[in-house]
Amino acid sequence: MPDTTPRRPPLDDPLDTPRLAVPGLLVEVVEESPSTNALVAERAREGAPEGLVVVTEHQTAGRGRLDRTWSTPARSALTFSLLLRPRVPAEQWPWLPLLTGHAVAGALLAHGFPAGVKWPNDVLVEDRKVAGILVERVETPTGPAAVVGIGLNVRLPADLLPVPTATSLLVEAQERGVDLPARDRLLVALLETLRGAYDAWQAGGDAAADRLRAAYADACVTIGRSVRVELPATEALVGTAVGVDRHGRLLVEPADQGRGGAAVAVSAGDVVHVRPA
Repeated sequence: MPDTTPRRPPLDDPLDTPRLAVPGLLVEVVEESPSTNALVAERAREGAPEGLVVVTEHQTAGRGRLDRTWSTPARSALTFSLLLRPRVPAEQWPWLPLLTGHAVAGALLAHGFPAGVKWPNDVLVEDRKVAGILVERVETPTGPAAVVGIGLNVRLPADLLPVPTATSLLVEAQERGVDLPARDRLLVALLETLRGAYDAWQAGGDAAADRLRAAYADACVTIGRSVRVELPATEALVGTAVGVDRHGRLLVEPADQGRGGAAVAVSAGDVVHVRPA
């Protein structure tokens, strides 16, 4: 009797290390790692310079916000961490996660995927999450560093997606009838876009910060929507997301006018969850 089981696309898309050259970055590929963020943080404490990138073909214990864990089948995602040593004042560091999400969304847009950013840094394609980002500050002997971790679902078929609100580039490509780029080409595009955005932000002063804020607001799908913000020590804030302030905080105009009617600024560190109201 013939086998009528639907065939999954193969996950055999190994990264071609010689093709991963990006100016200003040193890219290393490891076959398996519990967490690339933990690995790069360790290297940062040992004195590794800015620009180190560690990519793993299989991350077994990745972490997201609130220490949520996740893993994906080998070679189904792009999972990597980048070491940065920002020279901008510490009060500007909260923009790093937002800058990263915006850069990832921009790289996906350039490949034909209609990506946007859910505040602060989840990357969505039509309201389904395709990439997550975790930025961590690390204290090192030569000063503080930032470890930027990115996990992008690339070749996960629909039946392996963890939740109904997730997606992958494979699923999106199939729905649109377009080709799925190879992971090494995608990785180079992501790194080039992120490095370019980071360098411009660092070198451009207040004008660059204003440009980033405006560009991020244009790409942020949260702005203009009714949202419910879960806060850890008070009742939920329900209202309309109306913008992002100069510190990267989400501005929410409360539906409850008893709060005074003025927009409330909430930071990623204070928020448990932002979702449609």
